[in-house]
Amino acid sequence: MSLWNRLTGEFIDVIEWTDDTRDTIVWRFERHGNEIKYGAKLTVREGQAAVFVHEGQLADVFPPGLYMLETNNMPVMTTLQHWDHGFASPFKSEVYFVATRRFQDFKWGTKNPIIMRDPEFGMVRCRAFGTYTLRVTDPAKFMTEIVGTDGDFTTEEIAFQSRNVIVSRFSNALATSGIAVLDMAGNTDQLADMLRRKIAPELAAYGIETPELFIENVSLPAEVEAVLDKRTSMGIVGDLGKYAQFQAAEAMRAAAETPGSAMGTMVGVGMGGAAMGGAAMGGAAMAPWGAGASPPSAMQPPPPPPPPEKLWHIAEGGATQGPFSRADLGRMAQEGRMTRATLVWTQGAAGWTQAGAFDELAQLFTVAPPPPPAV
Repeated sequence: MSLWNRLTGEFIDVIEWTDDTRDTIVWRFERHGNEIKYGAKLTVREGQAAVFVHEGQLADVFPPGLYMLETNNMPVMTTLQHWDHGFASPFKSEVYFVATRRFQDFKWGTKNPIIMRDPEFGMVRCRAFGTYTLRVTDPAKFMTEIVGTDGDFTTEEIAFQSRNVIVSRFSNALATSGIAVLDMAGNTDQLADMLRRKIAPELAAYGIETPELFIENVSLPAEVEAVLDKRTSMGIVGDLGKYAQFQAAEAMRAAAETPGSAMGTMVGVGMGGAAMGGAAMGGAAMAPWGAGASPPSAMQPPPPPPPPEKLWHIAEGGATQGPFSRADLGRMAQEGRMTRATLVWTQGAAGWTQAGAFDELAQLFTVAPPPPPAV
């Protein structure tokens, strides 16, 4: 290589950044000694900005374009350092490339439930989560406030801070929105836009913005959702009385289809009795006694069962005897072992009472025969 070609190669300097990652926001152009020659070419692509830092001071910010680093297009640099040596004396500066495109799919969500006042349910607790995008709007401020001297700044380093801002402001936006819980699903866009405007000034102080913010879901505690499900079911059911009758009929049908069950046997017997009754009603039209005549007694329904018999107890000699039926007491009255003054008690009585005070027992003494004659 000739001496002229070698000198020409020394004169040419290209500064650029081709990003092959999806999460790098700031990247520092690495050059030994940070020496940049006068007349170097700076290529800033779309979605980028180049920030020059000279001797610890932010010097220039270059938007997308191709630049020759000379005095006439670097006015700020000119005030920081005189270019009286041309390319013979390269200046030392750091070049940071800042990605100004949108970074997507940031996640946010409330760690703890947010207590809000609902006009219908009163005090309720809500949780929410969603996604948002970030973009650098002021590279100089972003470098000053967030990045500093970090030569490889990624989205992970800004996600935590931006997420905290969103969650803290969302709690206030949700509590003051006045949107009912049942209307949250239909107003997530309105709530998200309100939240995005609320956090805009705070993020602008860092040189960033959220072009898009989405609320994917606002959920309630499991207990409240269970009550809402019941309320929805009640609304679908409508008339609870008719629904209860329908449920009872369905239960009887299911029991009848279960072989060997007690309910199935009872239902079967009832259906059989109904069929027999239907047959009897059908046969009545052909009976010899004619229509409208009373059927034979055999066809009459059976009488109701007799009422349960009372049981009696007798107090005698400080001891209780019994229980006895009324027939037993009748035999005792005939034998003289019980008189009207005998203390008795039965279920429902206020206490021990003389036998003659009960109407059903007083009859036993009126029909009792007199004592046998003396021999």
